[in-house]
Amino acid sequence: MPHIDLPFRALSVLHSARYLFNKYGFHNVGVDQIIEAAKIPKAIFYNYFHSKERLIEMSLSFQKDGLKHEVMSIINVQTELTLVEKLRKIYFLHADLDGLYHLPFKAIFEIAKTHPKAYQLVIDYRNWLINEIYKLLLTANENATKPDAHMFLFVIDGAIVQLLDSNSVDDRERLLNYFLVQTM
Repeated sequence: MPHIDLPFRALSVLHSARYLFNKYGFHNVGVDQIIEAAKIPKAIFYNYFHSKERLIEMSLSFQKDGLKHEVMSIINVQTELTLVEKLRKIYFLHADLDGLYHLPFKAIFEIAKTHPKAYQLVIDYRNWLINEIYKLLLTANENATKPDAHMFLFVIDGAIVQLLDSNSVDDRERLLNYFLVQTM
């Protein structure tokens, strides 16, 4: 069911679940916590989502769709931006613990074995993003390579790991600048 077709109660559950998954992890949040946070009866939960696994899939699909929309807007709609400005916006869209990418990033480590369909959504998004970054890099440098686009994603992932470390300094800007100097 597309997210736009979901009734308000189902969207409330989705919102509550995404918040709880982000904060506590996929394995540490149960259906009872989700329905309590969403303030709905358990029957409503199962009517819309059927299982926690399906809710995880829908949560990640929601995040993926939002990210794709934002990335496509940066690339195709914000035409006044230079290549570096576009890469910068895409980078900071993803390298943000309060942003849409945090939950898919968390899923990479938590659900590969337990929820393979949901995990595949994340892998598909990451491959899509790599292809979009590669096409973007080619607009400025005909010698750009697919590994350059992979490296951009790795820099995003590294920035998130640093942000998750409470003892670390926010080095996102330095990481991005290092990538740009090496690639451009």
